[in-house]
Amino acid sequence: MRSDSTDTPDTAGTAESPRPAQVGVVVIGYNDRAHVGDAVRSALAQGPAVAEVVAVDDCSSDGSGELLERLAADEPRLRVVRRDTNSGGCGSPRNAGIDTVTTPYVMFLDSDDVLPPGAVDALLAAATGAHAEVASGLCVRRELPSGREQSWQAPLYTAHAVLTGPSEHARLVHDTLCVNKLYRTDFLREHDIRFPEGRFLYEDIVFTARVLAAGPRMALVPDRVYVWHVRRAAEQLSLSLDREHIDNWKARVQACALAYEILLGAGQKELARAARAKFLDHEVRMYARELGLRDAQYRRAWWEHTREYLARYDAADWELNPGAPGRLLARVVLESPEPLDLPRLRELASRPARLLPPYARTPDGVPVWSADLPQVTLTPLLDRPTDLLPLAVDAELQSRARASLLRLRLHELYGRVAEAGPREVDVEWQSREDEDRMRGRTTVPLTPSDAGAGAGTRAETDAGTWSAELPVDLAALGAGTWDLRLTVRFADGTQRDVTAHALAGAGRLRRRAVPSVRHGVLLVQPYATHSGALAVRLASGVRGVLQVARGRLRRLLH
Repeated sequence: MRSDSTDTPDTAGTAESPRPAQVGVVVIGYNDRAHVGDAVRSALAQGPAVAEVVAVDDCSSDGSGELLERLAADEPRLRVVRRDTNSGGCGSPRNAGIDTVTTPYVMFLDSDDVLPPGAVDALLAAATGAHAEVASGLCVRRELPSGREQSWQAPLYTAHAVLTGPSEHARLVHDTLCVNKLYRTDFLREHDIRFPEGRFLYEDIVFTARVLAAGPRMALVPDRVYVWHVRRAAEQLSLSLDREHIDNWKARVQACALAYEILLGAGQKELARAARAKFLDHEVRMYARELGLRDAQYRRAWWEHTREYLARYDAADWELNPGAPGRLLARVVLESPEPLDLPRLRELASRPARLLPPYARTPDGVPVWSADLPQVTLTPLLDRPTDLLPLAVDAELQSRARASLLRLRLHELYGRVAEAGPREVDVEWQSREDEDRMRGRTTVPLTPSDAGAGAGTRAETDAGTWSAELPVDLAALGAGTWDLRLTVRFADGTQRDVTAHALAGAGRLRRRAVPSVRHGVLLVQPYATHSGALAVRLASGVRGVLQVARGRLRRLLH
């Protein structure tokens, strides 16, 4: 990848020197009358660089089409395309938009998302300045109603960069979104790059593979160019969020398999390998974290379908980044005919990964997944640097009236932890509602057990632990949901950011009402996240406690 400021001029257009009207924004929607107007207005508000907004209504029945027609009556740049039949997906309406736009450049916007101010100017300046067929920028996922934001594939967008082709940066296969990019319209048409038609889930994955396979010159910008709204509490989940049925996983596998074939067929072997590696590190890990939420029938179907697809991998696919947690997880699935060790797999699939005990070995001392699967070796995982080890830290939060207590225990990992010499751990609580809001930062020493002190037998170095405990002022955290974040520091100067495995059982995760000088009463709920990490929900004061009680009653009645 080449970073070159001379190829990428200043991105923001100004009122004195506006960007030429060269961009068409395709907005697609179906039965989303509550949000589609905001999406269209955010596109029109981009300024004079947007020559037209093409709103494609996929045969809505909630009045969305009529709303768009009324908006178009007062806005000459807005054109409305109303489909006669519903496609069941996002691909067909986007293809209709590609066929309709008359502008040199096109980008896509979903009806429930928005373009932030300056997005089009940033992408257009990058594309024209670098003579690029594709310009791509930072997308942020905004959880609603909390407003919490998380950047999507942020490592790709740390600085302005120009690529003569996507093969210069294989990590591009991780950004499978189509909406945070600006495309030369004639580039899409010349290479016949389109979305899968009809009800095809994860059409972005296939479309992006077709774009990369064509080898475009690309410009990357660090600017925020798209806001992806995530409404998990919506009455109707988006197609990508509705993952509780096995058909969703099958559709995801189908899209990833097709993307691989597209890249391989175009001679993009490095990108094709990277796409297969991404499937293990992203898709497999994400769905494995959620297996505990599914019933036995789903788990068996998921396991069987995943094994069937993984059987297509060849030796070269497995050799790429062999120590990645997703590869170990996939090896366990591939080697076992039936689902097993699901809680342990969930922890390994977490981010950062955690490898919980027991730590098995073969008779000749090789670290392996378990006595039942000795063919799955852990050696590649253990060969990673200290700051990438899948450390396992147990955590227990005891809520008390005066000072709550947090207990931590770090496990040995085949001698690697003792070798690095754990000394202390930084403890911090991160707000789920605002990821930049951190509380309770403190550093405490790690005390070794006898076995964890190092210099012992193999059994000792396998079984040792290091412990720490500290008081937690829950009242100072305040109401909301808080995730526990840890940084383990070692004597050799390295450190590892980790989350902690929430210890369950014996009432450890029970909700408690605790007297509080500051709030009168504090309702404390330690719990394990989908990946098994410790988090805590806090409600303060009588009003907060009553809100929790009413919410629980509503869920029970529902």
